[in-house]
Formats: sequence, structure tokens, C-alpha cells
Amino acid sequence: MPDLLWPGDERAGDLLDDTRLLGSMVRIEQAWLDGLVAAGVAPAAAKADLPAVDAADAAGLALGAEGGGNPVVGLVRLLRERLRAAGAADAATWLHRGLTSQDVVDTALVLALVDALDRVDAALGRAADALADLAREHATTVMVGRTLTQHAVPTTFGLKAAGWLRGILGAADEVRRARALLPVQAGGAAGTLSALGELVSLAAAGSAGAAADPLAITDVLADALGLARSVPWHTDRTPITRAGDALGTATQACGRIAADVLTLTRPEIAELGEPADEGRGGSSTMPQKQNPVLSVLVRRAAITTPGLVATLHAAAALADDERPTGSWHAEWATLRDLGRRSVVAVDQTAELVAGLRVHADAMAEQAAHAATTGGLLAERDAVRAVAGAAAIEDLDPSTYLGVADEIVRRVVERADRLRNETRRHP
Repeated sequence: MPDLLWPGDERAGDLLDDTRLLGSMVRIEQAWLDGLVAAGVAPAAAKADLPAVDAADAAGLALGAEGGGNPVVGLVRLLRERLRAAGAADAATWLHRGLTSQDVVDTALVLALVDALDRVDAALGRAADALADLAREHATTVMVGRTLTQHAVPTTFGLKAAGWLRGILGAADEVRRARALLPVQAGGAAGTLSALGELVSLAAAGSAGAAADPLAITDVLADALGLARSVPWHTDRTPITRAGDALGTATQACGRIAADVLTLTRPEIAELGEPADEGRGGSSTMPQKQNPVLSVLVRRAAITTPGLVATLHAAAALADDERPTGSWHAEWATLRDLGRRSVVAVDQTAELVAGLRVHADAMAEQAAHAATTGGLLAERDAVRAVAGAAAIEDLDPSTYLGVADEIVRRVVERADRLRNETRRHP
């Protein structure tokens, strides 16, 4: 159900919810069992379709997870019971053999991160398209440039949109890199694959054909799940922190946009307006208000996600021995909140920039007023004085924009390349 205290949470759907995660765990167990049979480690009679789990199972497994410290212990027990009841005793016997609970939890979380990063990437792409359009359209729309809250020099709204776009494109780069590197986890009890190695040796001794080596079986698992092949990484949490960093970078880029929009929608500035949808932005007591709620909610995520990312790094630094104590467990709910909140924030940002209302007349009016009365062109005059050139009487702010148009062009070209890349490789 939607989160009452995180408005917009429904945009994340079932991402990282209990039933979806348990479904991924079953998928992992299925792929592993299939791999054991295919490699000749488990007998052909062990091949079976594992039973599905539902919301009722998730609730029961959550209640029982305290006993084993994680939900996999109860899940394996439940699956074995159901397999035996269905007459698949061999499958029940061979289920989960060679794996450990961390393998299943880690790989299930990695699969969830694949989904989260893919969804963030898609929303970043929508935001980039909208921002590229804004940058092109408003490449010559003059406005006041502000530094440290004060009027500085003239700029254009196109350049501001290009600056937002650059942050979105950088985030997309990080998201795609992290997504491509997400690995399978299969290491057995202490990351040595000792149980699987023993089973492989026994299978090889009992048959004419040699069974596959243990790492080859983990490669089959990775391929079946669409993940990167990897040796065990039980206490090297770089895959998790890398993905967390990418999600944090995405919300950071969105937060920057939200901060600017919140400033520029203030009534005393009124240079921008959020998308005007009926029922959005109203007040419970003040009928005249049109609150910039999308920007408010995006900024909320930008404020909270760095703490979640920091928790992942702290957990990674405290991963001890061959299987972490407590620090591994601290990642789970942190990743759920980080993944869901990032998806929501980037989706909200894509909607925000796609429907952003640009009040070019207000921008031009404020820029002209600042140029004639507020010294918006004072830097130009100071530079000319240093160079021994005469002052210019023309107070048109559009005459002092540097290479804003060229910067816009280069950033938009980069966005166009990303768009074309995405179309070729969706």
C-alpha cells in the first residue's frame, strides 16, 4: 500500500516490496537448482518448478525471520515442504545446496537494484529530453543571473536549463555504469564455494563425464539472471555502494533543479511555474495558494537520500570476517528506502520539467530593471575600465551574455547523443 508519510510513494509500485523480493529469491533458487541439474551435480529427478510465493507467505516469513536473522531460512524450509507435498522429494533435497542465505539475499537485492536503476535511467532520459527542449527554446531568453542569492550578471534561462541538463546527464552516466556492473552473488558458507566444490567432485567421481567446475556453475546463474559474472563478494560491498552512489547522484541532480524552481516560483520573482494540474498545490486553509509541491517533494528526497547512501558506506566499512555481522543486515531496509525514493524523485522531476511554465516576460522585465537600476552590468563596466576602454551606455542585458549560447549548444548535443544511444540500445 502507498506510504502515507512519503507522498508519491505509489510511483515506485512494487519495487523492493516484500512479495517482489521473495519472488526474486525463488527465481534465484530456481536458477540455481536448474544449474545443478544441468551440470550433472544434482540428479535429473531433482528438476522441478518451484512453487510461487504470495503476500500471505511474505507476511509469515517476515514474522519468522527474526529466528534466523534473515528471511531465506524460512523461505527454503517453506519451499522444501511444498515440494515434498507435491511429490518432488528430490528437488526438495537439492534445493539451495551449495548456497548460503547471503547469496540469495544479496542477489535478490541486486535484481531489485537492476529494476531501480533501469527505472531511474528511463526517468532521467525523459527529464533530459524535456530539459534539452527547454534549453533550445530559451537559449536567448535573458534573465538575471544570481550568485549567493544576489543579482550578478545577465544569463539566459536556456543556460540555466542546460546546467540542470548537465547534472541529469552526469547522473545517467553513473546509473548506467552501476547497472552494468551489478554482479551475481554465490559464495556458499564463507565465500569459498566449498560445499559446491564437494558436490562437483562427488558428481565427477560417480559418472563418466566430468561435471562443471564450481565457478562455471555460478557463471550459469549469473547468465540466467542477467547479471554480471563474479567471484564471491560477501564482505566487499562495493557493488552495493556503487549502486547507492548512483541513486544518490540522481536525486542530487534532481534536488538542484527543485531548489532553483522553488526560488523562481516565489511570488516576488514569479519567473517559473510548476505544471498546473487540478488539485495539486492547494492549501487546506488558504485558497489563494498554489504550492510548488513537486519541487518540495523532490527536495525532500534530495535531503534524505545522502543519509541512506552514507549508511551503505558505513555498513561496507564495518563488514567483518567472511560474512558481515549487522552491517550486512543494515543494508536491506536502507536499499529499499533509497531505491523507492530515488525512483519517485526522478519520476517527479521528469514530470516537473516536462510541464514547467517559463514566464519569459517576467524574466526580461526583471533583467532590464536590474540592468538599469541594480548594476547588473557593473562587471562589464569594470572589465572595460581595467582594459582602458570607454564605458558603454547601452544597458541591454542581452549584450553581455558571454558564450552562453555555445555552452547551451554543447550540452544539448550531448543530450542528443544520449537520446540516440538509447534508441539504438533500449
